[in-house]
Amino acid sequence: MKFKRIFLVIIDSVGVGALPDAKDFNDDNPHTLNSVLKAKKKLQIKNLKSLGLGNIETVLSGYQEASPIGSYGRLAEISKGKDTMTGHYELMGLKVTEPFMTFTDTGFPDELIQELEKQTGEKFIGNIAASGTEIIKELGEQQLKTKEFIIYTSADSVLQLAANEDVIPLNRLYEVCEIARKITLKEEWKVGRVIARPFTGDSKENFKRTQNRHDYALKPFAKTVLNSLEENKLASISVGKIKDIFDGYGITESHKASTNDEGMDVTIALTEKSFKGLVFTNLVDFDALYGHRRDPLGYAECLEEFDKKLEILLAKIGPDDLLIVTADHGNDPSHKGTDHTREYAPLLVYNPNLQAINFKTRDSFADVGATIADNFDLEKPAIGTSFLKDLKRK
Repeated sequence: MKFKRIFLVIIDSVGVGALPDAKDFNDDNPHTLNSVLKAKKKLQIKNLKSLGLGNIETVLSGYQEASPIGSYGRLAEISKGKDTMTGHYELMGLKVTEPFMTFTDTGFPDELIQELEKQTGEKFIGNIAASGTEIIKELGEQQLKTKEFIIYTSADSVLQLAANEDVIPLNRLYEVCEIARKITLKEEWKVGRVIARPFTGDSKENFKRTQNRHDYALKPFAKTVLNSLEENKLASISVGKIKDIFDGYGITESHKASTNDEGMDVTIALTEKSFKGLVFTNLVDFDALYGHRRDPLGYAECLEEFDKKLEILLAKIGPDDLLIVTADHGNDPSHKGTDHTREYAPLLVYNPNLQAINFKTRDSFADVGATIADNFDLEKPAIGTSFLKDLKRK
């Protein structure tokens, strides 16, 4: 059975239990979903439950569905990493064998900062792992006085530069980011993305990030399923930060979305469009707002809000459509530290005419990309096994 349109929704960081090698990544038995389910009694996620989320092995009891409408299981990650780019690359058929550089615990080396100052003639403050909204509250007023650039990182492989548009022109921020991108192509400093984070406001009470964010990402090191879609004149539509993750490589159309609600609204609107190909959506709030900030209750409520939008999307999935919901890594909000966690990703698959299947545990995130390639008769990616043949009509 093949489909005209595939909607792939990434519920960013919603992991479903520790991978066997989690301890190699300094993770002690994380389980993002179970931590979230424990945070709020009787979590209202009827649509996720109906798809079979609670039926995935190791998920806490109380959310199982006797007759799920979707197929369900979990995906193992074979790449070396637990970051955004690694997870998304594997989903689209690439195995990352060397983890992207992160500077979460230490900030960037003095040598990198000195090189950045030398090449730009600017000064930099911060240099810690931080929430983007919190660091501009902390250092934004200082920047207004000194015009120093705020530099920070996160659990991902990123170098972020924040600048107030009222004192540092947007074009100058972009120029400095371009220089930072060139510097961080060195192997010892190679980060996945350099991100311009402009904001406005005259005090910490009213600082606000603007829509002028710009990402300078590494291009994927090899061809992905997205490239195959584009080469074969099929739609490869991104929603949210997908375009940034792949540096536009293989994307035929992109839509910005800075919140889960915006991402789901755009995805729902795209169901009204006639096309053949893929819609690839990332929903970032789970990770950015609640996982890294170790807020299990906030994460639980965010999952409930997503479930409401999911109900609308499910009603729009027609007989020629396939919906796939999965994740890119874990971020257990009850775990130590603020980093991502090395976990299985859930796999939920839905079409109104399909039987429900228990996929159990599949070998790679890349099974998703392999299935997309199989569906559209594209070149088989280097890794991954399609589950298209396993889908059965009712």
